[in-house]
Amino acid sequence: MASPAAAAPPPEDQKAAAAQENAARQIGALQDIKVATRSNAKVDSKLLVEMRARGNRTAMAAAVPKLRSGVKVTGSKTVVDIRATVSEDLKKALVNSGATLKSVSTRYGTIRADVPLAAINAIAARKDVRKIEVAGGAMTAHELDRNAQPAKPESKEAKAARIEAKTRAALTNRAGAIDSEGDRAHNADTSRDQVGVTGVGAKICALSDGVDSLAASQAAGELPAVDVLPTQEGSGDEGTAMLEIIHDVAPNAALGFASAFNGDASFADNIRALRFDLNCDIIVDDVIYFKEAPFQDWIIAQAVNDVTADGALYFSSAGNEGNTGDGTAAHWEGDFVNSGQVIGKFAGYAHDFDPSSNTQVFEPISDASSAGVPVLLNWADPLGASNNDYDLYLLDRNGNVVAMSQDYQTGTQDAFERVDTPGFGGSGLRLAVVKFRGDDKYLSLSALRGRFSDSSDGLKAFNTPGVTFGHSATRGAFSVAAAPAHEPLPFDLEPGDPPNPSGPFPNAFDSSSALERFTSDGPRKVFFEADGTPIPGGEVRQKPDITAADGVRTSVGGFDPFFGTSAAAPHAAAIAGLVLSGNPGIDPAEVREALTSTAIDIGEPGVDGRSGHGVVLADKVLAFTGASPQPLAQAAAPTITPDGGGQFLNPGDSATVDLPVTNNGDATAVSTSVVLTSPTPGVTITPRAQSYGAIEKGATVTKSYRLTVPTTHQVGTPIVLNTRVTFAGAYSPTTGKFSVDVGEPSPTTVDFAYAGPAVAIPDNSTVGASVTIPVSGIGPASKVALSIDGTACDTTEHSTTVGLDHTFVGDLVGILTSPSGASATVFSRAGGSGNNMCQVVFSDEATTPFASVTSSQAPFSGTWQPADPFAGLRGSADGNWTFSAFDLAGVDTGSVRAVSLHINGYVTP
Repeated sequence: MASPAAAAPPPEDQKAAAAQENAARQIGALQDIKVATRSNAKVDSKLLVEMRARGNRTAMAAAVPKLRSGVKVTGSKTVVDIRATVSEDLKKALVNSGATLKSVSTRYGTIRADVPLAAINAIAARKDVRKIEVAGGAMTAHELDRNAQPAKPESKEAKAARIEAKTRAALTNRAGAIDSEGDRAHNADTSRDQVGVTGVGAKICALSDGVDSLAASQAAGELPAVDVLPTQEGSGDEGTAMLEIIHDVAPNAALGFASAFNGDASFADNIRALRFDLNCDIIVDDVIYFKEAPFQDWIIAQAVNDVTADGALYFSSAGNEGNTGDGTAAHWEGDFVNSGQVIGKFAGYAHDFDPSSNTQVFEPISDASSAGVPVLLNWADPLGASNNDYDLYLLDRNGNVVAMSQDYQTGTQDAFERVDTPGFGGSGLRLAVVKFRGDDKYLSLSALRGRFSDSSDGLKAFNTPGVTFGHSATRGAFSVAAAPAHEPLPFDLEPGDPPNPSGPFPNAFDSSSALERFTSDGPRKVFFEADGTPIPGGEVRQKPDITAADGVRTSVGGFDPFFGTSAAAPHAAAIAGLVLSGNPGIDPAEVREALTSTAIDIGEPGVDGRSGHGVVLADKVLAFTGASPQPLAQAAAPTITPDGGGQFLNPGDSATVDLPVTNNGDATAVSTSVVLTSPTPGVTITPRAQSYGAIEKGATVTKSYRLTVPTTHQVGTPIVLNTRVTFAGAYSPTTGKFSVDVGEPSPTTVDFAYAGPAVAIPDNSTVGASVTIPVSGIGPASKVALSIDGTACDTTEHSTTVGLDHTFVGDLVGILTSPSGASATVFSRAGGSGNNMCQVVFSDEATTPFASVTSSQAPFSGTWQPADPFAGLRGSADGNWTFSAFDLAGVDTGSVRAVSLHINGYVTP
């Protein structure tokens, strides 16, 4: 009798074995490429694979048929981040290679550039280049429907037309203000009424994508003036929506903005610029760069450390990456566990995710949350010094490699790999982590806004808390979670999810309030100080710190309602602005104590990894700090009236100085006095000091002084007046500095023209194009005007007869810089889709600002007010002036061709 045949494995096991074998074969093929390109270790592995594929697509398709490098190539170029010692020589070499420079950071050793693929290896071979990476991605924390069909992108032309129409409508029909429900839910509205603080004296600045609709919001009365960092307006409108929230809660705080979307190093530079150049007291952002490290403060976090060390308060979105409590996250971290399974040809082992006695080398991604997900792998090595080499692979259920990241780590690189899931998602996607070489390290694996969930073919999902990471997790920052203020999020995060929570509006938050199900959880474990020094045993940072409102109204299209921790962070920042307003000079540590110790406990009892200390309420925070309304008396520009009725103040003249002082604060300025002095030699002022008495909130008091100019004073050199306003209040004293012109302006205008060739303006770049205009024989300038010239005006693309040819002038910012280094913005993102500037004059004497132009007025000509007054550029006119044009959006191009200065000096006595 014959023996029975051995039973065949079940079909499911056969499929799994075949998939595992296929995965090993394809990863082995990719490891072949890794070994073959070791000499190119300074180049991102995804770039190397893309270049290899372009060299032999047939062979690549045979080895890894489903693989996509993830490198976006337009024509023959791709955008990269070049980590290097930045110098003029390097920038020149990049331009000569055909690259377009997008942004440059000397401090952080980074150039973002659009580079020909064919030039990458030669650039990497330079000794001053450390690494060439695929341009680091970023996203805001605006919560959108992840399962909705992607909307058709709005064209630049359509967006410009929409914003122009909205601005016109706002100017002609100012509707009632749209207020954030968070103002009520945080008790900020009643606190302003009862305590009397409104944000006076505080400056709150935001970083996000852009402020496209800023002019429309201002026309509608939703926003006041905003101090925008030059050339950093960005693109998009999340910044506008954040500023509206801040203004709703702290209506008298000064506002500022800079984009965070010109690259990671630019983001870090802008954080510092907001504090050290624009003097922002509070900074808030809603952006995460994927390259930010979980285990050490990287460059963006280091910039946050710099500004908080200087006394600024910093708020940042905790993120919308989900949490383990709600089962909405895709995050695993822990020690590498050797599965004993070799994947590929070389001495590399796959990580075992399963903590039980079973082995599982794949982490499954939910089909419903698999579209366009950035997947990040980090391990606990210091930045720029990893000598342990881990790789990351994304596979489908059949073992096909869909995406990969296998950079070399040889002691000078970062402990980081990233892949992206396909834009339209997939079925049965899973991740594998392979240790190519080195020690077993502590790992972090995050699929941002995806989910790790059990697969249909038997893989179990493993999640751990702590998905929040990056600069919001620095010691000094406030990481802000989200709770709905009013209506619930109007869509499911995944089909079949529990209902989303609603908020308390028109009531205030209380202990029964619920968190958003998408809000990111902590804590965040950190192993290294910012400089790479190991922290013994590591450090566990309680993140997020606090919770604030989202799901609120703004007037900005696409942000009504506005969900996400992007909306929560500006609410918290604005409440802090009320605290500063009512407590000038308060220690930042006391602000932290006030926000955290008075927060209403929600979520799990006590301080927890989803809500932090709880949701903040303005009334409780202000009561804790003893906030009170403060006066703020400030001198305004004086009026000078020469004796004898003369029109001009000349050497030897005497004049009356009428100096107004306005109380811009929240309380009466009592015992107000002013000291008026001048450091200008020989100038006398009487009386030196005067009492202005009590100045009511919003009122102005003017007093007169006598000024005498010495006969030896040089014509054209202004007299400097210094003011010191003293009053009973913590903001006292305030100081001011004013210039008084001396001499009769010359009626003769002297013209100076740029005489060089046309200069191309780099597309979508903060580097810009500059032309130099030499000036001589003027001496001090009494008046400065700038013209963009041309012989014949038209809207023709690449017209050679206009002064500045550019399609879509609304992309442009123009800046004029004097020989002294003083600069003024000439125009900024005005003109929409209109083409070309020709025979247009910018002068302080014009009555209409160029900011009001519409695309229908192209080609742009006539006389207009500049965005910044040119009065600040006066002084010695002789020397080289510079006009710079920056194209801050993609696609449209042009050149600076013909530009002139028109300068008046003074009449010589």
